[in-house]
Amino acid sequence: MIEKILVAVAGRGLCEEMFNMLMDIPSLQQASVTVLHVVPPQVTSDGMAEKLEEGGKILAQAIQSLKIDPSKVNPRLKQGDPKTTVCQVAEEEQSDLVIMGSRGLGRLQSILENSVSQYVFQLTSRPMLLVKDDIYVKKIKRVMVAIDKSDSAQQSLDLAISLAKDISGGEIILVHVTKDLTGKSSEDLSPNAEKDPILAPAVARTKQMGISYRCATATGKPGETICRIADEMNVDLLVLGSPDRRPNIAKSFVDLDRLLGSSLSDYVRVYANCPVLLARTPAT
Repeated sequence: MIEKILVAVAGRGLCEEMFNMLMDIPSLQQASVTVLHVVPPQVTSDGMAEKLEEGGKILAQAIQSLKIDPSKVNPRLKQGDPKTTVCQVAEEEQSDLVIMGSRGLGRLQSILENSVSQYVFQLTSRPMLLVKDDIYVKKIKRVMVAIDKSDSAQQSLDLAISLAKDISGGEIILVHVTKDLTGKSSEDLSPNAEKDPILAPAVARTKQMGISYRCATATGKPGETICRIADEMNVDLLVLGSPDRRPNIAKSFVDLDRLLGSSLSDYVRVYANCPVLLARTPAT
């Protein structure tokens, strides 16, 4: 259940567009909303004052563009490193969803260019919805979920169901991809795909909620295959699980390998042609 939404705005309007699409979903219309803009430190006090003034305008414009009563929005203008500040505010607010824009940079490039969204995407413990600069934000009808045996996949399904059950004409697309080490790939988009033993419990839950659904099974490289199926099925939102595997003692440290993005979720973050909602499950 999404009751607290954090929208991190940067003046490009992407997050605001995505938020407005989400507000068409009845279950989200009662959520409390915090709109955050972070101003990075400047060399001089005059420079800082100028950036804070500019940031205040960005924040005000963002709030005005949202399909919500401005009096119900909690505006926050913060000074600091945007990467860590977004994570900190998400924890302070106990946000159920963080919405951020992204330039869709590749792995190493994200590190070299100090990407805020890449840092937050990899290190936050909160569900996160990424909206790339080069995609067209559409009204949400078709929600795709990548399913496997993991707890994070089940959390993804929970999120997808909570959204799709209130969407008029909404549909969930359940996808199970098996990694194939031979380099071969195959795909089954027929009704028989719902007999896949991994998909069967998800199908049963979706049916129970009265939500329309389709299924797909495939073998191949998971990231590439998930992105391809999302394109073929004209998906409006892709929900993907990503467990946080770091032990508690390491939560405050930056893991370079993690930031470099060798995970499935990072591949999809870069190459999916639709907004990506990352569901996080803490490691046990």
